[in-house]
Amino acid sequence: MDVAGRVLTPAVRRALAYWPGIVHRTRPKPVDLTVLPQFFNDLLAELPWWNGTWRVTHVEPARPREIASDHDRQRNAFTEVSVAGTIEGDAGRTLPFSARVRFDDNRLLRFQAKIGDTVIGPALAEAGAPEPHPFGAVLRTLMDNRGVSVRELAVRTARAMSTIHAARAGSHNPHPVLVREIAGALGIPEADLAAIAGVDAPADVAPSTGVQPGGPR
Repeated sequence: MDVAGRVLTPAVRRALAYWPGIVHRTRPKPVDLTVLPQFFNDLLAELPWWNGTWRVTHVEPARPREIASDHDRQRNAFTEVSVAGTIEGDAGRTLPFSARVRFDDNRLLRFQAKIGDTVIGPALAEAGAPEPHPFGAVLRTLMDNRGVSVRELAVRTARAMSTIHAARAGSHNPHPVLVREIAGALGIPEADLAAIAGVDAPADVAPSTGVQPGGPR
């Protein structure tokens, strides 16, 4: 499911930006929230494995999580809201439903739903391929921002280039020792990088000083 760039209808855009008692100083003019269940049902129906007997039947007004703003201290190009509701299936079964929708004016940027305790979101990999570990995107950004190539990071960590390539692609789950070596090579506090990677720092190795192999550079 690729949602980026889709155009929101004016009615859906108004419904997603209706935040009574949260942002507006005075209660805004009511809008038609009944367009949102169909909006979510249409997105869910695009999932090849989705059971069409389950339908979003009720939603509450959206709650803003991030708001587009050009204020000097809060510049942000997009708005993201959460929408709570109910989804119903066959035999009268119901589950709590919530969605997160990110949009820029009338362009849909991101959609994620949670049905009961199951999170559903658009896949990043091709159909049938495993999803990349999110640490890969973080590592790519850190390396690009510092101008560190795959070859150079492999040298600094004494790892094979294939290992660094796999970590950048998200096809290699970050091991605590590898995270420690990358943190030292990039001059990042190990605890910070371990927290981002979602791993515990290994207890049997001395804490990283952030100094790259071969001494300070």
